[in-house]
Amino acid sequence: MNNNQLPWQQQDIICHSQYLLRSFQHWTGRSLIDISGSTIEQAEGLFKANFVLVSHGTEADPIFNYANQIALELWQMTWNDFTRLPSRLSAEPVEQRERERLLAETINQGFSHYQGVRISRTGNRFFIKNGIIWNVLNEDNQICGQAAVFSDYTPV
Repeated sequence: MNNNQLPWQQQDIICHSQYLLRSFQHWTGRSLIDISGSTIEQAEGLFKANFVLVSHGTEADPIFNYANQIALELWQMTWNDFTRLPSRLSAEPVEQRERERLLAETINQGFSHYQGVRISRTGNRFFIKNGIIWNVLNEDNQICGQAAVFSDYTPV
């Protein structure tokens, strides 16, 4: 990333933002944000949204590939640190089995509702309620990852 560029200004993140928006609409029939602007305006809107949005890829041990500003603040991480983190490490070991079950369920159903405890870089724990996780589809409608969105969370 160019030192002067914010994540949402990068071409690959602008493209990924479109995958996030289209996939959420595909699975839920709802829009994450107003999509009337340009693709860069939409990418900025997602990054600055008033909800938490994260996604990971399809690696054997999936790595986060997106976090909006609120997510970065909640997990107390920089963009560069977050996008190198295996997503399983966002949950404590005791929560990981349920997380894995939910991810597998989502692969089969397209999207799922979820709740659970997650942990920040510094060990702060927070309970997520009313979250949605969905399969992210690329331009060929192939699954290229999974994403989660939520706005209802409380410190534990």
